[in-house]
Amino acid sequence: MTEATRVLIVDDQELIRTGLGLLLGARPELEIVGEAADGGEALEILSRTPADVALMDVRMGGMDGIAATERMTSDFPGTRVVLLTVFDEDSLVRAGLAAGADGFMLKDTPPEELIRTIRLVAAGHAVVEPKIAKRLLDGYRHNLRENPSGITLDVLTPREQEVFWLVSSGLSNADIGRRLGLSAITVRTHVAGILAKFGLRRRERLIVHAYEDGLIVPMRYQRDNRPTSSP
Repeated sequence: MTEATRVLIVDDQELIRTGLGLLLGARPELEIVGEAADGGEALEILSRTPADVALMDVRMGGMDGIAATERMTSDFPGTRVVLLTVFDEDSLVRAGLAAGADGFMLKDTPPEELIRTIRLVAAGHAVVEPKIAKRLLDGYRHNLRENPSGITLDVLTPREQEVFWLVSSGLSNADIGRRLGLSAITVRTHVAGILAKFGLRRRERLIVHAYEDGLIVPMRYQRDNRPTSSP
């Protein structure tokens, strides 16, 4: 008999956790090994109880889904992550995938499709909700047409561009957060989104590629932190 896929449910709403637990726990091929209200609690559970798939909300109090995904893929590589959200912003999708998520689904996904996603991800596949995948593909095609040989800052949102310039100056996430009035977790999410848009996995490579593609040149920072050309 095939072993059941072990699932960890992570969501800051108890009603959502309970509903998912009842839905998934009724399936003989799935086993609920734990429930957590945020990413930090999920990591504590994983330190004691292994899981094949973490089904996790993106936006949570405490440690959010993006930050938790980064930790899980690093500390618990045997656990694959499916991110759930009621939001379908492309930046969240890119940040989640860059953090190492293997699946990204909307919370209104039909139950059978969600169960199918869990099984596919547990088997080593990557799954992105079809309408999200279509939008990402359209954006990728557009970027290829507009910039077939490199990357451009135009793909970044205004806030991501602010974060990009501060990362390029060597500031940490905490320092950037203080400059922009953002939490370190929010800055981390923006950095992950930027890396995903540029097809990179480490922030160190971000500046190297930016210089190589001519996005930035040696510069100094004025008091308002906006880049100006060096004299």
